[in-house]
Amino acid sequence: MLFEPIMIGGLSLKNRVVMAAINLGYAHQGEVNQRIIDFYKKRAQGGAGLIMVGGAAVDAAGASGGLISIHDDFLLSGHRLLSSSIKAAGSRAGVQLFHAGRYSFGFLEGKDVVAPSSLASKLTGFTPRELTDTDIDEIVDCFARAAGRAKEAGYELVEVIMSAGYLVNQFLSPLTNQRRDKYGGSVENRRRFPLQIIAAIRRQVGPDFPIAVRLGGSDLMRGGNGWQEMSAFAKELERASVDLINVTGGWHEAPIPQLQAEVPAGNYTYLAAKVKELVKIPVVASNRINNPALAEEILQYGQADLITIARGFVADPEWAVKARHEPERIRKCIACMNCLDELFTGGGISCAVNPQCGREELEITTTSQAKKILIVGSGPAGLEAARVAALKGHQVVVWEKQERVGGQWNIALVPPGKQEFQSLLDFYQQELMALKVEIVLGYTATPESVKAAGFDVVILATGASPRELTFVPDKNSRVVNAWDVLNGHPVQGPDIVVVGGASVGCETALFLADKGTLRPESLKFMMLNGVENIDTILDLLTRGSYRVKLVEMGDNLAADMGRSPRWTVLRHLRALGVESLTRTRVRAISPDHVKVVNADNEEQQLKADTVVLAMGSASDDRLYNELKSQLDEVYLIGDATSPSRLVNATRQAFDSGHTNISDASLKT
Repeated sequence: MLFEPIMIGGLSLKNRVVMAAINLGYAHQGEVNQRIIDFYKKRAQGGAGLIMVGGAAVDAAGASGGLISIHDDFLLSGHRLLSSSIKAAGSRAGVQLFHAGRYSFGFLEGKDVVAPSSLASKLTGFTPRELTDTDIDEIVDCFARAAGRAKEAGYELVEVIMSAGYLVNQFLSPLTNQRRDKYGGSVENRRRFPLQIIAAIRRQVGPDFPIAVRLGGSDLMRGGNGWQEMSAFAKELERASVDLINVTGGWHEAPIPQLQAEVPAGNYTYLAAKVKELVKIPVVASNRINNPALAEEILQYGQADLITIARGFVADPEWAVKARHEPERIRKCIACMNCLDELFTGGGISCAVNPQCGREELEITTTSQAKKILIVGSGPAGLEAARVAALKGHQVVVWEKQERVGGQWNIALVPPGKQEFQSLLDFYQQELMALKVEIVLGYTATPESVKAAGFDVVILATGASPRELTFVPDKNSRVVNAWDVLNGHPVQGPDIVVVGGASVGCETALFLADKGTLRPESLKFMMLNGVENIDTILDLLTRGSYRVKLVEMGDNLAADMGRSPRWTVLRHLRALGVESLTRTRVRAISPDHVKVVNADNEEQQLKADTVVLAMGSASDDRLYNELKSQLDEVYLIGDATSPSRLVNATRQAFDSGHTNISDASLKT
């Protein structure tokens, strides 16, 4: 069904794959530029039936933070170029009309921030100005005029965002709407503003132009709207002439993960299914759907009529084309949240697995002079360098000292919620096999073997090594490295102390604390059969075989993580009962305890059957240092240059294969 056509009002789509609107952060003062056009053109060429651009701000105050805008006629020329490029590439073009309300960071630029009620935003920390009736009328008019511009610019559908805790959602929820006038209080009053927007847009665009709504299926906030209220509102939207309901999850400030890797694939499909039970217009399912088989299943089971793929298209612009013909070749989103974190830090989005994201102009072209290239190391950096070099037409060989590809990535995918990270290795192995890249496993490179092999170019992706203790523990104590634990080294308990509270330490603590907890299949069986009461089941879910303590000398745990994954890791640690000690150093390790001292110079002994070391890593650049003066072209990439994030490794590797290798000085 995924590739069957469907009608949205009078608009025909060639398939049921929708690229959801996602803020790229690439705009300057709201204007569409060539970078944005190139980004969406690639996704249109990649087979999406409908591409939703945006969100696009409907007023001048919203044109901030790299967001595109459609609030003024002077912006139309850029939108015309964008919509025409999408349609010329084979997709339908829609635009999402956006107003952030109290979620706006516009105050950083001196812009007015408004909301239904003057309540501080938990996302920004800023208290907005409460809207007057006149303000509300003006915003309704802004939405209508923006829709008219969208139609004039060549878009074939407009979508109003009523999700994620943005302005319209703020009117709908009793948490953020505490007004006492006709826009607040009762359910009917809180729905008045969004229904006025739809009515005004319909008058502006006429009876036949498709209108969609991006609807939050549930606020996922205590005291907010649940699926019952939002499904009933969807029925009201249908009566108001909306042609499509695109259902997503809850607010940005919701205390429940929605996009992170730990969220089960398709977990929030039930929200779309609840809406579909009440409306006859097409319904779209969203959130954590990156597998074509899962997308097809959702459609076959009647839970939705279309599927949105957002970050899936960020990771692989050809998602839909591959889904139809070669689904095994899709470079899947691994839900690492790098893209969202880039927006939080004020930059345009980049993708950890797709180094061309936002740099679509960097086409990979065939070289005029093919070279013999050796890549030492098969972690993500080495594999990406091999892929790009092979696509350029070079003859590529990879040497890997282990008996499997992946390097340190093989341990990154072990902690709870990270199993989807395996898909990155699956992608590289598929691609490199198709490109006829030779991978030699179990082979340790030396300066002599590299020089004797006679390659034109050597790229060293030798990774990093774990840091060791600066003192010698008691010889009878059990001390093991976190990397070894994640690779399957047995751990004796029940009391475990993990030394080091950065990302590896936190995820190793989670990995150990999760051991012996209730498995998903057992949970389902016990719930269906009433085996135990809910309190016992919750205890079995959160208390495993080990008692884990986490020691960190810095002020904060997981300080090297991005904002989006960090809060879920910290929440998970608390849920599993991991005790953490920050601003604390290890003084000594004995057979049954660890002596620590905190910032106030207070000593404490922690019971420990096993001590797990997670004190960071150091670059392994020894081979490079020995070869750099002996070879004409030798490059160092990835963690071997400096331990860092996946996005840095893949981008550096891409650039090495794409740009750094010269076409001159071939060896003969």
